[in-house]
Amino acid sequence: MRINELANKMDLTVHTIRFYEKEGLLDSRHVQREKNNYRNYSDEAIERLKLIKKFQNVGCSLIELKEILQDKDENTRTNQERIEWISQKIAEVEQMRNEYDQMLVTLNIMLEYRKSLDNKPK
Repeated sequence: MRINELANKMDLTVHTIRFYEKEGLLDSRHVQREKNNYRNYSDEAIERLKLIKKFQNVGCSLIELKEILQDKDENTRTNQERIEWISQKIAEVEQMRNEYDQMLVTLNIMLEYRKSLDNKPK
């Protein structure tokens, strides 16, 4: 399939797909160059992009994505290493959640203060 079709199927931009390809997240299993130099993407590219999106949704950086995909392709990590990575990611998400909770407390205090100003007689 052509890049526009893939982008539409995956709800991504053409630029994003080309970026992933440039960064090595998509390789020759996922994209082939035809004689006219057009890119032709395999069905495996769809699965790869779904995996990329899944890991982005849990806050993975580009570097982490590269490591995860390399491990998936080459089976470079032990199960214990994968467990440790997942545990670390959980801790990071919990930390972010705590920070967001603190922001919400502050914003709610600010909101209540502003509302109380409206309720004071003039």
